Amino acid sequence: MTTRSTRSPRRRTVVALAVVLAVLAGFIVRLVDIQVVNAGEHIGDSMDRAFAGEQVLHGTRGEIVDQNGQTLAGSILRYDCQLDPLLIRQIDTEVLEGKSDKPLWEEVSVDVAAITGQTPEEVRAIVETELAERPESQFVYLKKGVSTEQYRAIADLGMPYIGCLQHPARTYPDGAVAGNLVGFVGADGPLESLEKSQNDCLAATDGQRVYQRGKDGVVIPGTERETPATDGGTLQLTINRDLQWYLQQLIAEQTQNMGAQQGAILVYEVKTGKVRAAAEYPTVDPNAFEATPADFRTSSIFLEWFEPGSTFKALTAATVIDAGGQNPGSTVVASGRESFPNGATVVDSFQHPSYEYTLAGTLIDSSNVGISKFSESVSPQTRYDYFQRFGIGQGTGSGYPAEQTGLLNPVEQWGPQGTYNTSFGQAVTTTMPELARAYGAIVNGGVKMPLSIIESCTLPDGTVVEPELGDPEQVISEGTSAQMRAMLENVFLQAPYAQSVQIPGYRVGGKTGTGEKADLVNGGYKQGVYYTTMVGFAPADDPEYVVVVTLDEPTKVTSSAANATAFQKAMTQVLKTYRVMPSTTAPELLPKFG
Repeated sequence: MTTRSTRSPRRRTVVALAVVLAVLAGFIVRLVDIQVVNAGEHIGDSMDRAFAGEQVLHGTRGEIVDQNGQTLAGSILRYDCQLDPLLIRQIDTEVLEGKSDKPLWEEVSVDVAAITGQTPEEVRAIVETELAERPESQFVYLKKGVSTEQYRAIADLGMPYIGCLQHPARTYPDGAVAGNLVGFVGADGPLESLEKSQNDCLAATDGQRVYQRGKDGVVIPGTERETPATDGGTLQLTINRDLQWYLQQLIAEQTQNMGAQQGAILVYEVKTGKVRAAAEYPTVDPNAFEATPADFRTSSIFLEWFEPGSTFKALTAATVIDAGGQNPGSTVVASGRESFPNGATVVDSFQHPSYEYTLAGTLIDSSNVGISKFSESVSPQTRYDYFQRFGIGQGTGSGYPAEQTGLLNPVEQWGPQGTYNTSFGQAVTTTMPELARAYGAIVNGGVKMPLSIIESCTLPDGTVVEPELGDPEQVISEGTSAQMRAMLENVFLQAPYAQSVQIPGYRVGGKTGTGEKADLVNGGYKQGVYYTTMVGFAPADDPEYVVVVTLDEPTKVTSSAANATAFQKAMTQVLKTYRVMPSTTAPELLPKFG
């Protein structure tokens, strides 16, 4: 039997439950209104009361590596640390009022200064100056570019008013090694050479993190939104880092020993057309490029031209064999100075009576008169066409930005003197890459390979993009190439500097050149000032590498013999680096005279 006394507690329970449910329902309705129905309005309102923040998420710039994947340019993490001056003042106030147990800024600044390498007074002045100018400031830089170690020490302090944002910084672990090719990155981005020209491969795409934070500087949960960054690709070069290092030391020593203004060594792989080293002095350390004069921050190898001098006689000899019916034993009678029917006069570098020179002897003694007479076996236009086919004046498309090209004037501009001078490397200019490629064609069965310094770009998704190179081209016949190899080997066997260029166990061939330098002020050529060149290949019986060594205005030895020591050491190192087997056959000695 239910009595009034038993119904009353139940009624109260039901009523109480109903009230609770009603209140809960009200909260739910209100919550739906806030978070769903009018979410945009309330978020906007909260945004007005909170402090918006954003952070750039830096992608990592891609590496530049050598042919073996060794790093030439990479990225490391650096941190830009910043302070919230307003929050520092607020926390100091709370500490002084006994509302916080955090240390005062004056104490923290001592620890901060010890980490960043500043003085406590300098650190405090940053905040004081900022608040004096902007009393409500919540941002000022403490120090940019701090190391990961410094960042971790700052983070360990646990102060909410210090924040550090990470970003990648460029580093060149081997300093000046390949600095002339790689280039460098400054505060405004890539500034020189491959860092700049290959930026599409290397550049990262930054992301972004946006958030809201409260008055105390703490990020409000749920307000973070992030767009991830994308790293850059990897640029692989054809050069060998260790070989490059050795040759840079070598050319620096040789340039200084010879009292020259500049020096350079280029290593060209005959069968592939790849540049395995491009060393020069002076050069640039990308880690401290400001310390290097602007003229030496790029690659003179790819940006400067010169008169090739007698190295050009090999191109003329190849032409007259291939198109003029000549051979190494063909002869002309040549004295030390001769005038030609068109009025031109040609002089050898040494006085001598009339010799019956063979074509091989003309190259061995480097006779200007002799090669001029042999050049008459083909028309000037034929020589011009062959020079073009060898790539003179064409550039190489190496991949180095704004690469210089040689200057080969049309035949109608040669004139009487130029008709003969071009046969021995005057009245024409070329570059080290053009010359290396031309010699590569001469000794590589007559096939000219496309020259390159870039192997590939590997994109972040793993896609490998290789540069578009030209097709190999047959410039001279295989027979002509074989005869040229024999003659150039005899040059290095019978020339006065022969002992300086020999490499035990290997057959070596090549040619020297002493080019005159134009006097840009007074016209004509400078007196007693030369640009010396030595081009050689090995092994002569099966050529694999061409090495070009140049010196700009050597003063201790002014002839191309100044290059001999550097060439011999450079080629020796190349053969060791690539483990080229020694020669197993003996050379054939060719007669100089008929």
